[in-house]
Amino acid sequence: MHPDRNRLRRRLGTTLASLALLTIALVAVGCGGGGGGGDAVSPQVAEGHDLFKKTCATCHGPEAQGMDRLGKNLHKNQFVRGKSDPELIAFLREGRPATHPDNTRGVDMPPKGGNPAITDEELGKIVAYMRSIQ
Repeated sequence: MHPDRNRLRRRLGTTLASLALLTIALVAVGCGGGGGGGDAVSPQVAEGHDLFKKTCATCHGPEAQGMDRLGKNLHKNQFVRGKSDPELIAFLREGRPATHPDNTRGVDMPPKGGNPAITDEELGKIVAYMRSIQ
């Protein structure tokens, strides 16, 4: 093989290895794995995300990205942004029937996401998660 080609391959390998290490370091810092920086997720938001995945993900997706013909995308969502926390908790508690004039999907949003045992405190944690993705 040509010597210049070997040199180029070594350089490319070194560059890719450096890039991989940089990516790992950035992910670790972003996840709170070091460096003292990054956005730490509060326990309330983390618990809200877990509750969201158990209660709301069937229609809204596990990361609140929305599902075709089901729940809307909740990231940077005008409805969420336009309501106070108590208003959102009340909305989640009550749900929205498919026949409601503001229901644009034509699918029932069950009260408490279909989980009658969920508490207002837990709904508040779901709201905290929803706020974190705005």
